[in-house]
Amino acid sequence: MAFLEAHNLHKTYRLTRSNHVRAMRGVDVTVEAGEMVGIMGPSGCGKSTLMHILGLLHAPDLDAAPPPSLAIDGLDVTTLTDRKRTQMRAERMGFVFQAFNLVSTLTTVENVALPAEYAGRRRRDALAAALEALRLVGLEDWAEHRPMELSGGQQQRAAIARALVTQPDLLLADEPTGNLDSENTAEVMALLHWFNRERGQTIVLVTHDTRVSEACSRVLTMQDGVIINGRQTEVA
Repeated sequence: MAFLEAHNLHKTYRLTRSNHVRAMRGVDVTVEAGEMVGIMGPSGCGKSTLMHILGLLHAPDLDAAPPPSLAIDGLDVTTLTDRKRTQMRAERMGFVFQAFNLVSTLTTVENVALPAEYAGRRRRDALAAALEALRLVGLEDWAEHRPMELSGGQQQRAAIARALVTQPDLLLADEPTGNLDSENTAEVMALLHWFNRERGQTIVLVTHDTRVSEACSRVLTMQDGVIINGRQTEVA
């Protein structure tokens, strides 16, 4: 059974009563447990929308025909309530975005601990888990620093630690290297590759960068709201 399986996903954004954008036009996608899948395509093709739907941040159009379906680890999540969607994200998913989204008034370790606290861990346990996550990304010496004291690459590593502090089954990353130079891009992708290989975490990431996609085991190409191609890659 696939870890993540979706069929006939549509998404329409209604801008005004008479104006709308069809961001996705019937997407089918399957991701096996332990895969690292890249999603590529031109701006506006629907790849970020797809990632947001897979991560339960947005819901697909429910009036499509045939009806959409989205299952995570065999559980149908297509019509979950907002409370259940939030619970599933907290317990089973981690998110990394192009903008680091670190809270400027918190220390690095406090930022990383936030998802563990949201998932219900005691603060002491959440901070201990955050310190371990920072150790894994090489930032343990920066735990008490605030985000403005970190470089761009360090901030993205902190964001990765935050996404992985609860050891989620699924990590979703939207342009995780978009604000980084080549050296930091390589470091971030090496980290994601390590977590995928050594911890078996399933990763789905959106990117424009072919160097990033080459680190994935499989790449899906989107255009005009549909997947037009899927290919395996050679990953060392």
